[in-house]
Amino acid sequence: MWPDRRIQDLLGIELPIIQAPMAGPVWSDMVIEVAEAGGLGSLPCATITVDQVRSELGIIRQRTAKPINVNFFCHTPPVPDAPRETGWRKRLESYYLEAGLDPNGPVPVSNRAPFDDTLCGLVEDYRPEVVSFHFGLPERSLLDRVRATGAKILSSATTVEEARWLEDHGCDAVIAQGFEAGGHRGIFLDDDLSTQVGTFALVPQIVDAVKVPVIASGGISDARGIVAAFALGAAAVQIGTAYLFTPQARLPAPHRAALHGEQADRTALTNLFTGRPARGIVNRLMREVGPISDLAPAFPLAGGALMPLRAKTEKEGSGDFMSLWAGQAAKLCRDAPSAGKLTRVLAEEALKRFAGLAA
Repeated sequence: MWPDRRIQDLLGIELPIIQAPMAGPVWSDMVIEVAEAGGLGSLPCATITVDQVRSELGIIRQRTAKPINVNFFCHTPPVPDAPRETGWRKRLESYYLEAGLDPNGPVPVSNRAPFDDTLCGLVEDYRPEVVSFHFGLPERSLLDRVRATGAKILSSATTVEEARWLEDHGCDAVIAQGFEAGGHRGIFLDDDLSTQVGTFALVPQIVDAVKVPVIASGGISDARGIVAAFALGAAAVQIGTAYLFTPQARLPAPHRAALHGEQADRTALTNLFTGRPARGIVNRLMREVGPISDLAPAFPLAGGALMPLRAKTEKEGSGDFMSLWAGQAAKLCRDAPSAGKLTRVLAEEALKRFAGLAA
């Protein structure tokens, strides 16, 4: 028996395991696998087009009737800053020359779409059972429309203050994102990284501070982490990096190799790839520029100037200029035959540990 069933009852899922909505690696096939296994599959929508969102949701609705989560970003679009962008291009110039690229050539625009009226319309059309947000919540009118569909609303908090804010603004549950988590920090009330704390310090503080259920996220990759999260008051866990070790994770070859490599436990927070702090495996760019740089343009513009470098070096099998997102517990992860199988095994192993503690 699970010691706390509030998330299962709230979201209508069998297992209190949420697959993190990792933009890039996660598409409809992983969402369906996790949902059919009894967990909550999560579709990330911030980096794909509206047509792609519609297509992926259509596939999901055809292949599973289980609850799913659809995830969006809530950032404010950046103000153009030509001097900063020029300085960033200048910092990358030597890498362009080394790769045989024109440092003054045009670069693509790196974009991440914040939740807006069009995306809200898709939520109203497809009515996912859960809608989650990163970087806070959308404006009240959009949030009210989401709630009117019947969806339960989740968002990430990286501090107690953010958790209270999310509860006050109508979240049905709060995802406590610890410092260990891979990918983008959900920090949104300020940009002070010194406020960021580890999962197992953050979870009990948020549990004590809010009345809604809390979902633990960050550094949880096996049954031990799940049991520990529940012991600290969480009602569910959100797991990301472990799902990157399944065949449904659509990863570039250098990213997959890095996850399996000896340096997978060497991660750091970096703003180089998007302009916002996110945790990834340390690579050449992070070592030589420094993981955090004041030169990196505001989110999400920093990635544009890196795209030509990534495109050139990735063909050579290099991950030097790509984001290798991973949490601090990557070394605890293991290859799994499918995302569905991983979900079931994690649940079974956690339940055995709970039974052992109760014996």
